[in-house]
Formats: sequence, C-alpha cells, structure tokens
Amino acid sequence: MTKRSGSTSDRHEGGRYEIRLKGRLDTGWSEWLGGMSFTHASDGTTVLAGPVADQAALHGLLQKLRDLGVTLISVNEDEIDRTS
Repeated sequence: MTKRSGSTSDRHEGGRYEIRLKGRLDTGWSEWLGGMSFTHASDGTTVLAGPVADQAALHGLLQKLRDLGVTLISVNEDEIDRTS
C-alpha cells in the first residue's frame, strides 16, 4: 500500500470559493446551492461565490452543479479569505 504524504490539516477546512460556469444560471438556484451569490459576467458566464463549510460541502456543491448539467469552467479558493 502506498502512503500518501502531505498535510491533512487543510483538507477539511472551509473557505470562500468562486466557481465559474459556462452560460447563465438562473439566480433561483441560489438557495439550493447553499446561498451562493450569483454574478452574470459580460463574457456569458455565471460566477458563484460564497463560503463553503468544508471539502465535503464543496464536493456536494459540485455534484449539484453536475446534476444541473452546467459546464464547470473553474473552481478557485479565495486566498484572501484564508486565516492561517
């Protein structure tokens, strides 16, 4: 069995995330998506932003987006929000 190295201290922490999607997602999905804020960018994408409790919640959010059939462009953690 291969032992994986690396710190596990950050794996379960939450943070603020920005998720960019192709197309315009209706803001009516905000509550179902954990209250994320929606911004419709001029390039035709939708940006979801907000706090995510932990990695499990992030994966759950990404699964919901998958279930909606939207195209994921990027997922970025807002490093400014990190308090270490």
